[in-house]
Amino acid sequence: MNQATLLALAIFPDQLEQFYAAVPVRRANWTPPSWDGIPSEMLTAIGQFCHVRDIEIDGYQQRIERALTETNPHLPSIDTYQLAKDRNYAGANAAEALAAFRAARRRTLDTIASLDAAQLERRAVFEGYGWVTVRGLIHYLCSHDQQHLAGLQWLLGKMESP
Repeated sequence: MNQATLLALAIFPDQLEQFYAAVPVRRANWTPPSWDGIPSEMLTAIGQFCHVRDIEIDGYQQRIERALTETNPHLPSIDTYQLAKDRNYAGANAAEALAAFRAARRRTLDTIASLDAAQLERRAVFEGYGWVTVRGLIHYLCSHDQQHLAGLQWLLGKMESP
């Protein structure tokens, strides 16, 4: 597995925490007048935090597990906005969300570290992406992380706009 990708996955929880810490507490649920140009899902700062936790656990951990244990499984996309509503992202505790995410990311990294070359090449069909290998899923997970760092920075930029 690409070492730069593994490093990015490992340091992401710290980056996420640092970016979120720049958001004023009173603006955790702030929404901009327009979402035009956001590089991630249209989620508030606390929503971004909760989303990465849930996508780690309900998305990528399950997708990787299914690709490893099933033959060419279909991996569904997750409805981010329904999940945000169902799990009340607006009322979430950021410290709890971060702790849950950190634990989940450790499990993900432990799983990835245990994979051999054949397991990394196992295939699945990922809704919206098409055929993918486990290695490809890991790259998509890293890309997803980067989108949410960018989303938090975008929100901070909007908060600073006059």
